[in-house]
Amino acid sequence: MAKKSKNAEPRGPATITNRRAGHEYFFLETWEAGLVLQGSEVKSVYAGRADLSDAYVRIRDGEVWLFNLDIEPYSHASAFRPDRRRDRKLLLHRKEIRLIQKRSEQKGLALIPTRLYFKGRRAKVAVALAQGKKLHDKRETIKERDLEREARRNLD
Repeated sequence: MAKKSKNAEPRGPATITNRRAGHEYFFLETWEAGLVLQGSEVKSVYAGRADLSDAYVRIRDGEVWLFNLDIEPYSHASAFRPDRRRDRKLLLHRKEIRLIQKRSEQKGLALIPTRLYFKGRRAKVAVALAQGKKLHDKRETIKERDLEREARRNLD
């Protein structure tokens, strides 16, 4: 049996996270939704060529939609290439959609995609019900993170 190269890239799908969302929002509740992709978009997401930083979720006509998800076109794709920032439908049960809609209508709450990943062979998006942080909350979070980092350094 051949040895594995230490320099080889890890196989498997990439997990794309929205790091900015964790800094900007408090996550109150999270749901897992399927993502409808077209053609070569699946390979681009699998390769980790997507950006969640500007993306947001809205409920329109009883359906959940993901806006501004930027999926880079797959380099080896044929003639058909979907638009990079097209609206993409999210797949959830009807009861979950009603629950999300009812909770998201509260003042100051938003639906934010936090993670894009594969579960088996299916593309999934983690959608969080989020409340915006105020400036003092952001400073407090940074202060706590720095204190934790210092404590870990002192233990080592």
